[in-house]
Amino acid sequence: MSVNTKLAIQETYGERFQHCWGCGPKNEQGMHMKSYPSEDGESCIVRVMPDQMYTGGVPANLFGGMIAVIFDCHGTASAAWFNHRAKGQELNQDTVIGRFITARLEIDYKSPTPMNEEITVTSQLEELTEKKAIINMTMEVNGKVTAKARMIAVAVKDNM
Repeated sequence: MSVNTKLAIQETYGERFQHCWGCGPKNEQGMHMKSYPSEDGESCIVRVMPDQMYTGGVPANLFGGMIAVIFDCHGTASAAWFNHRAKGQELNQDTVIGRFITARLEIDYKSPTPMNEEITVTSQLEELTEKKAIINMTMEVNGKVTAKARMIAVAVKDNM
């Protein structure tokens, strides 16, 4: 799948929303995850190489809480993108994208997610209304599905 890596969705968040630990570009201690729409705009992709400190109770595997963080940040970015796209808009340097936050996140852990390997999460839109987006996500490592998630994200005002 071809990915448009020109501008990450998180780079278009308004100033107030750029400090998330997982994906905020202005959080110095954060992970700085970057989600990108695919070239056709039908999905969004994030690639993550987690630091060794996030190993879980099973050695050499990512702990479940970090998996939830990755789904959380990527899912809300994806919701923002799908809403933006539905309005016929594109991402550019002047974009201040509408924000979404997580209302519900369901995760199915399929198999351990190994450390020291790139994780890819792909999201697709299930449903979009004026106030919410339902996002389905798949986490893979080397082509193997390790987790799936379904998120309900809700739109927020910039003054939240």
